Amino acid sequence: MAFADPQAAPTLVGSSAATRTLDDDVTAASRSDAKVLITGESGVGKDVAARLIHGRSTRARQTLVTINCAGLPDSLLETELFGHVKGSFTDAHRDRPGLLQVANRGTIFLDEVGEMSLRMQALLLRFLETGEIQQVGADRQGARVDVRVICATHRDLRLRVREGTFREDLFYRLNVVHIHIPPLRERREDVRDLIQHFLAQFSEHHGVTLPVPTPEGLALLLAYDWPGNVRELRNVLERAAMLTDAPLITAAELDGILPPPVSREATAVRPYGEALAEFERATLRAAVESCGGHVPRAAQVLGLSRATLYKKLAHLKGQSHV
Repeated sequence: MAFADPQAAPTLVGSSAATRTLDDDVTAASRSDAKVLITGESGVGKDVAARLIHGRSTRARQTLVTINCAGLPDSLLETELFGHVKGSFTDAHRDRPGLLQVANRGTIFLDEVGEMSLRMQALLLRFLETGEIQQVGADRQGARVDVRVICATHRDLRLRVREGTFREDLFYRLNVVHIHIPPLRERREDVRDLIQHFLAQFSEHHGVTLPVPTPEGLALLLAYDWPGNVRELRNVLERAAMLTDAPLITAAELDGILPPPVSREATAVRPYGEALAEFERATLRAAVESCGGHVPRAAQVLGLSRATLYKKLAHLKGQSHV
């Protein structure tokens, strides 16, 4: 978890239409205390958007607490969020407030909320409904707190609701204001601005002369798809800036950092079974979604029996990549 410095203002870098829209959405979200759900691929800057919302809100002088819900077991996540009382488990030598209590009158940012177990989702929902904190090991409800909740996920929570892995009631509680951040490959106009911004940061932080990419190096950076989004771009630029002793970052240096491009010829033809399976997945998903999740109606649209469609959906749900 992390506590944001209220004096440190995050920056939204870029001049694309998508970034201007994002800036407008962030400003609109900051005008109220409504819960916000931020979605987008990993690395697009969901944490930056959350910090901007807090920083532009009336809670800006209060604490912003951040916790990443991914990879934490239930017991640890529950303790971190709600706190515990002395003696509630082996190492609980004293009472400890949770992050929700620490964030009182401020904001809590729950990153990767889509990774929460159903049990933790139920605990979070209870808190959102009552505002009361139930510390681990306590025999009664704790005090109420006033906390603004901002969440983020790279998951499709609507799909997870349909699959039964995310609570529908919690989804609607969190999805009051929805902000989607598009991937960097869909806002390539921002890449040039981000390059300049990050290289200036690294120059100041590391005390080195501000390096700049050569025209050939810049062309590589602008043509790359950035599957890791802004986070990957920042990492590549920092490595390039630290590895070069010259004021220029060449294409040759970037070639050694960027992963090799995927040949279009190598991916143009795919195994028949793989292509067929992907087509079936997409078709079934689209049919069920267009029918509002009503499987019998989707079966009728597809010309399948209900039993056949249920069987196919169960099979797809069991595949890890779906």
